[in-house]
Amino acid sequence: MTHDHSSSCQDILQRLSAYIDGDLDQTMCHEIEAHLASCPECKILLNTLKKTIYLCQVDGEQVILPDDVRKRLLTRLGLDDDVNRE
Repeated sequence: MTHDHSSSCQDILQRLSAYIDGDLDQTMCHEIEAHLASCPECKILLNTLKKTIYLCQVDGEQVILPDDVRKRLLTRLGLDDDVNRE
C-alpha cells in the first residue's frame, strides 16, 4: 500500500499540537487517528512530540538542544525554513 507523504502528512503535522491539546473536533480527531493508523512515520512524530511535552512538563527546566540536533529535528518536522530566519 502506498502512502502520499507530501500532502496528507503535512496536513496532519500542522494539526498534531491541537490534536494533543484536545482542541480539535471529533471528526478531525478521527481523520488524524485513521492517518496515524496507516502512517508509521507520523505515528513516530506524534509519540516523539508527546514524550517531549511530557519531559518538559516533568522537568520544568529549559533544555538547550545542540545546534545540529535542533536543525535535524526541525528539518524532520518540516520546519527547517524557520531555522534560517533566526
